[in-house]
Amino acid sequence: MSGFDDDYLSNSVRPDLTREARTGTPEVILAEGKTLAQLREALATFLAAEGRALVSRLTPDRQAALVELGAWDYDAAARFGVVATAGYQPPAPRGRVGVLAAGTSDLPVAREALLTARTLGAGARGWWDVGAAGVHRLAGPLAELREWGAHAVVVAAGREGTLPTLVAGLIDQPVIGLPVSQGYGLGGRGEAALYAMLQSCAPLMAVNIDAGLVAGAMAARIARLAEK
Repeated sequence: MSGFDDDYLSNSVRPDLTREARTGTPEVILAEGKTLAQLREALATFLAAEGRALVSRLTPDRQAALVELGAWDYDAAARFGVVATAGYQPPAPRGRVGVLAAGTSDLPVAREALLTARTLGAGARGWWDVGAAGVHRLAGPLAELREWGAHAVVVAAGREGTLPTLVAGLIDQPVIGLPVSQGYGLGGRGEAALYAMLQSCAPLMAVNIDAGLVAGAMAARIARLAEK
């Protein structure tokens, strides 16, 4: 037997090095579904060309296997990392993104949004465990968010996904609803939260379930444009 054909592995990694120039947001390498060799090749290509590489859905064991590539900032809960060469200098922050999480269980996805926004050039701050079931907890964070002058706000919530609508009805910044796969039974795993955000009576944007990277990237783009 000759074995399975592995030609599909050749030229399977083609990093998009011009995406940031075209769109304002660089390619973020998705670790899920890639072999370690493919992941290492993609990261090394970005490091050689730009001095920095961003990677999402990166598990701690795989990050440990890639630690020699450069200097890492890595968040195991968010499974988000940035690796850079020794001489890389990040741009000065422009614009401000606030991130709210309804519950502590929403933190990994909310953290992915916050770290993405921060890595893509916006200042970012987070306020956690301020869900609608204890709405009195929201007053302080909203006051701080207004005083800080956020340009965009990501609101992460699971279960019934109430918090983004509540926040969007109280502030004048653009709100990005981030449904989280928390909850159970009918509409569980983020489905009810997503439907609630899509049906919100307060104007807001919504991303897909657990799409912290997308929410953070869009919030950073809004914030950077607002401070031009």
